[in-house]
Amino acid sequence: MEELSMKDVELTVKTMADVAIANKQYFSQLDSVVGDADFGVSLSTGFQAILDKWDTLDHSSISSFLMKVGVVITGNVGGVSGPIWGTGFMRAGMAPKDKTTLTLADLVAMSRAAMEGMMQRGGAGLGDKTLLDAIAPATDKLEEWSRRDTQDITGALQAAADAATEAIESTRG
Repeated sequence: MEELSMKDVELTVKTMADVAIANKQYFSQLDSVVGDADFGVSLSTGFQAILDKWDTLDHSSISSFLMKVGVVITGNVGGVSGPIWGTGFMRAGMAPKDKTTLTLADLVAMSRAAMEGMMQRGGAGLGDKTLLDAIAPATDKLEEWSRRDTQDITGALQAAADAATEAIESTRG
């Protein structure tokens, strides 16, 4: 696959919502090690709000859709998580303009924009044992794949997921 469609992006957000909601307790347990144990509740609240407002979100373009997702998260999640996640979605949404399909180069630009926005909003950096420690190597892997002759998005996304998993494992202990 060389492009992602609007339907692919919608499915990705719905899948993220399903995972966040199903893992509310688990994510809160993980957060209890270094935080205040509210991450799972906050994340599931934000994604439940997205699902509740799904039909009223702007689905006319990937940009409009992701921008609205970011607004919903920011408006429904308290603490620092809402603004950080909301900023990530909004910054990612700014990158593709009014496109209805995405190339691998678009994904790289969106991921970089989201990561930079999240870092600015939250003040965290690489090595701080945050989600950024997984997002950065995944983004680097997407960029590496974007320089290849073939623009295999499926392969690039799998390689990015593997890079994120490896990065997560390296922060344990």
